[in-house]
Amino acid sequence: MDQLFLYLEKRQQPMHVAGLQLFSFPEGAGPKYVSELASSIRDYCHPEPPFNQRLRRRMGQWHWDEDHQFDIDHHFRHEALPKPGRIRELLSLVSAEHSNLLDRERPLWEAHLIEGIRGRQFALYTKVHHSMVDGISAMRMGMRALSPDPQERDLPPVWAYKPKKRGRGLSSPVDAVSSLARLTAGASRQIATVPALAREIYRVTQKAKDDPDFVSIFQAPDTILNQCITGSRRFAAQSYSLPRLKKLAAAFNCTLNDVVLSMCGHALREYLISQNALPNAPLIAMVPMSLRKDDSAGGNQIAMILANLGTHICDPANRLRVVQASVREAKQRFAQMSPEEILNFTALSMAPTGLNLLTGLAPKWRAFNVIISNVPGPKEPLYWNGAQLQGQYPVSVVLDRIALNMTLTSYRDQIEFGLIACRRTLPSMQRLLDYLEQSIDDLEIAAGLR
Repeated sequence: MDQLFLYLEKRQQPMHVAGLQLFSFPEGAGPKYVSELASSIRDYCHPEPPFNQRLRRRMGQWHWDEDHQFDIDHHFRHEALPKPGRIRELLSLVSAEHSNLLDRERPLWEAHLIEGIRGRQFALYTKVHHSMVDGISAMRMGMRALSPDPQERDLPPVWAYKPKKRGRGLSSPVDAVSSLARLTAGASRQIATVPALAREIYRVTQKAKDDPDFVSIFQAPDTILNQCITGSRRFAAQSYSLPRLKKLAAAFNCTLNDVVLSMCGHALREYLISQNALPNAPLIAMVPMSLRKDDSAGGNQIAMILANLGTHICDPANRLRVVQASVREAKQRFAQMSPEEILNFTALSMAPTGLNLLTGLAPKWRAFNVIISNVPGPKEPLYWNGAQLQGQYPVSVVLDRIALNMTLTSYRDQIEFGLIACRRTLPSMQRLLDYLEQSIDDLEIAAGLR
């Protein structure tokens, strides 16, 4: 998976993920607070793994090696917004920075400390290549740099924290032989799952012919979201009330994630109607699901499910029921599988999309229209050297012919959406934020809550 994120990268398709964190000044902080903070951060010029590693290519494969010429001034940048310093200017800056590729001759990350925001606020925008981290591990890395104690000071930035030891080193030839044996056994288990999973994919494809709400791997319709993209990005972000969404989940006897996917379905339906581009068939979302069983932070351990977003349905309650049923069916299938079977089922079902991303030879082979990710976040207030975290917004990846990525996370009593899209392919994409709010209102009315 890590290698794939490197192979997929091209100028119009940067493969880094990022986070935008918004902080308020500590009490008593002077006008030079951010400048002084930047100066202290720059002293952390000896990063810990994986932030000190750069790419090397050997025998056709990418490997990580330590960078012995690390330059903190390339990776850490102190910037200021132009006046009037609104959130609009902040999002424009993030849009521009997220459009730029990371330099493969250096460790694949950057951190931008941004001041000049109205209301005594500042921001930290951190981007890391997806070959280094997945969404869950990126969240864990970001949380390590924060503290629940507002009085705690001298907290280092995320790149200066020592990683947790996981015992991955090889200390003897016996260890090397043992590792090779485990690798061979793992490969055998992977290969053994393929015939059964091929039959399962055939069963899913046949069932979709009889049930229009069932999701198969070739069901996603052609939409304006699935055109060729450019390298230019637009980022939009907004917070929504978590208690409101939990009340909806209780009212409809579904999960919070079902409510979120239904919100996205409504927003996409309204946006496509505004562009005179709503297809008759429902849009399909690819929803990453973490397979991580430990508290590790590096690499990628994810599978994907396909969810029917019910964009062909006007009634919000009926749309939510369709979303709930499709997600439940996918989870029930995975519950009966081993980790090897889950990974191989994901690989087989996503193979047509992956082939098209790598080669562009099969644009009509489409398993999904949009990516929607939900990454759990912290429930308590957090601080960075006394500055309270007000909000954190994920900034993810846009792929060729998948021009929109809707990623969200939770923080305290908020659900925080970060939407990233190709600027040219999806004009006025920021309207989706209004449609998301509208979808909450409609669901509350349907549930009798207002």
